[in-house]
Formats: sequence, C-alpha cells, structure tokens
Amino acid sequence: MNASHLSRPPLTIRRISLDTGRENVAVISRRSRALRADVFRGFSRVALRINTKVLLATLMITDDDAMIGPDELGLSEPAFRRFNEPVGSAVSVSPAQPPASLDAVRAKIQGHTLTPAEITAVIDDVAHFRYSDMEIAAFLISAARFTSTDELLALVDAMASVGTRLKWQNPIVVDKHCIGGIPGNRTTMIVVPIVAAQGLMIPKTSSRAITSPAGTADTMEVLARVDLDVEQMKRVVTTCGGCLIWGGHVNLSPADDILISVERPLSLDTPEQMVASIMSKKLAAGSTRLLIDFPVGPSAKIASASEAMRLRKLFEFVGDHFGIAVEVVTTDGRQPIGRGIGPVLEARDVMAVLGNEPNAPADLREKSLRLAAHLLEYDPLLRGGAGYARAKELLDSGAALKKMQQIIDAQGPSVCNSELGSHAADVLAPADGVVNGIDCLRINRLARTAGAPIVKGAGIDLFKKIGDRVDQGEPIYRIYASDRSELDLAIAAAEAESGFSVNHHSPAAVEPVS
Repeated sequence: MNASHLSRPPLTIRRISLDTGRENVAVISRRSRALRADVFRGFSRVALRINTKVLLATLMITDDDAMIGPDELGLSEPAFRRFNEPVGSAVSVSPAQPPASLDAVRAKIQGHTLTPAEITAVIDDVAHFRYSDMEIAAFLISAARFTSTDELLALVDAMASVGTRLKWQNPIVVDKHCIGGIPGNRTTMIVVPIVAAQGLMIPKTSSRAITSPAGTADTMEVLARVDLDVEQMKRVVTTCGGCLIWGGHVNLSPADDILISVERPLSLDTPEQMVASIMSKKLAAGSTRLLIDFPVGPSAKIASASEAMRLRKLFEFVGDHFGIAVEVVTTDGRQPIGRGIGPVLEARDVMAVLGNEPNAPADLREKSLRLAAHLLEYDPLLRGGAGYARAKELLDSGAALKKMQQIIDAQGPSVCNSELGSHAADVLAPADGVVNGIDCLRINRLARTAGAPIVKGAGIDLFKKIGDRVDQGEPIYRIYASDRSELDLAIAAAEAESGFSVNHHSPAAVEPVS
C-alpha cells in the first residue's frame, strides 16, 4: 500500500510534556477529524512532514481530548526538540515506509557480509531515529555472531561520519580512555590537567554512566558545567589546552549512544562492538594519539591476559587504519580505585589527589601518574623515559591543580546539587581476617541502588581494600543515600551480598550511621 494514499489533511503541532527517552512519539486523538485512527492501527510508526522536513515517530492514540484535540498532533519532548517546529505548525502525517537499509539487516541476519555502503546506510538510519529498538537489536545480534574486519572498519567510519567531526590545528592531539567496569577509577580527571599543564592538547569528551555509579561526565559535573556545545568546547580547549565535557552534547558518533542503549539490556558487548564504539568517538574527536586502559580482573570486563591481548590487537588494527596511534596498558582490575564511588565522593578523591592532600587515595594518585606518563611521552620536547618524573613534578608542584581550576572556570560553574547524601549506614566486616577479594560488579550495583549517579551525593565510601586486616564488626565501607528508602534497599542488598570477601563467608552486618 502506498503511504501517500493514507495521508490526510494536516494537523497542528502540540507539545506534550512527556520524556520518552530517545524515542520519538506522536499522539493523535481517536476522534481525530483529519486522521482516522483505525487506519493507522496497523502501523507502529508514522512519518511527519512539513515541506521537505521529515521525522519518523512511534504513533500512540489517546481517548483524552484534553490531552490532544481532534485537530492536533501531540509530540513528546524528544520528538518536539528534533522536529524543531513551533507549536501550532501544520504537519501532515502518513504511515512510515520501512527504511531501505533494513534489507541489509536482513542480509546480515542470514549470514552475509555487508558492504561499506550498506553499513553506512544502516548507521545513518539509526542515527536519524528511523529504526525501532527491535530493528536495532536485530542488527546488533546478527553482527555479534560475526563481524569481519572490513565490516568493523566500515562501521567505525560510518559511526564517526554521521555526527560532528572535530578538527584541530595541532598535529598532536592526545586522548585517554578506560574500557570501564572498575568502581571509582576516576583517573581521567587527574590525567587531563597534568597533560594540559605540560602543553599537550587533550580535548576530552566523556560519557555519562550507563551501568556504573558514575561516568567521568557525571563526576566532573559536580565541579563544573559539562554540557558544552562544539564552539564552547573549542574555546575552552583554546584557552586551557584541554577540557572535561560530556560527549553527548557535541554530537560525536551519535549512533553509538543509540546502539549502546539497546546493547545494554541484551548484555551485548562483543570485542568488535566495543572497538567500534570507542574508536568511532575518538576518530570523530580528532584524536591522533590514544591511550587505552584495560583493567584486568575476575569481575572486570577483561578477565584474562589472553582476552586483553586479542582486544589490544583489534584496537591497534583499527587505529593503524585511521591514523590514530593506539597504546594499550593493562592495569589491576581486581578492586576499586580510590575510595569514593559515586559522583560527589569521586570528585572529592580527585581534588584530594590534585591538591596533594595527605589523605588522598594513594592508588588513584599512582595510577593517574602512570597513565599521564604514557601521554607525556608523546611530547617531542620531553626526553624519552621522563614521562613519569614530569607527571609527578606537575602534580606535586600544584601546576595540575591550577590547570584543573582553569578548566573548571572556563567550562563554567556546576548547577547540580553536590551535597553528600544525608542518610548513611556502615557495612561491617563479618569476621576477623584479611580482605581477600572485592566484587567490582557488586559494589557498582550497590552504589546504584543507593541512588548514584542520578543522585550525585549517593554512593559508597570504601574504608578497606584487598590485603587490609579487619576485625569483626569493623566498618569496611559506608553507603550514602539522599532518600531513606533507597538507603534501605542498598542496606538489604549489602546484607545479602556485601561484595567483600574476608576469609569468611558469613553475610556482612550493617550498622546505621547517626
């Protein structure tokens, strides 16, 4: 059936205060005078048109005329923002034709290898919200079964090209990325000011948390604005030599964020998809030198040296193809890095390290210095092998702290609540002994249960690490929450499984903090 045969006289746009995540949603009245709702019942998606502008949306039908009148078309907040037409504008509506690139998805499901043109078409349609979640899932699952190296290269190029592509005049643009999975581990916020203080350009875009209690952008937001646009970002980098901003606002590899939102519930995280996600963003960011941190441990994303080697080679292969010098370092992923887990607590740790405070987490300081040292070695004016000594000098002298303050001032003040959660409880050691294991995944889940990262002041403050001796009843960590019910949920979860192993398998006790 031709969609144009089902088009009807235009309706007028009405904005609905409804956050539908990333999905475009359009709402019509069942008593619509211009549209017969029963005609559209078989179509889950519709095309909205004003002149040459077209937006695809999921259609919903309402019986509430107070919400949407018979002559109106309601648009959810994401749809209204993307369509970018004023309230009251006349819009025509017709059933949406399936994207032509779905033929390539069907071919991939049947085991065929896709051409670069086919992959580009798929990614373009994904980035422009022409695919349903079901269709995206079909593409991801079929690609997870097998992705050739040529397909991987085409995927990286397509994902980088569909959004903003940053270009810098400096011949050396350094970047750093951690594949994640380790609580705390907020090294980026220490590495960036050290490297920028040396004079190297490091325009760092970071993500918000997806399954962790805090992403770098969530933690930096405690200290400064992170939702800068491209021009604002460029001004900060020009002034400071670096930045720490949220990548989602500068539209780097926008298809990646959409793919990730479907991958996570399905637990899809193949090496090829991980490499495509990270490298597309670095390619779009204009990076020429990239340091990647691989934490390796039993509850980390990479559990063994052999896994790390295979993934390293894949990153290097893609980097070589696109002219990005990739260096991979494997680090200890057996336990959290730093003491704080959650935006406010992690920001506290970062500033303690930058400020050379005596109680600053030694593991966070040392790991940050070693990562910064690798990046400083790219400075042609620095003698080979002097990276660590120079990184330490920049940190100890206060130059890194001064640079961080300059970046904070340039990005603008934070507008979020940065108070620590007002409700707290201590988790106690179940027996005398030595801490011999920490489940990073469990600790992450407990911190999220307490409210992080949505509540900046929620999270976990660690008192003990692997190798520390504990007495029965001694606090091993403290849970913070801003809401009593969230604290109660986190307490119950910690009592069931604390995430700590102390040479004894009794469940940990929990003691409220007055």
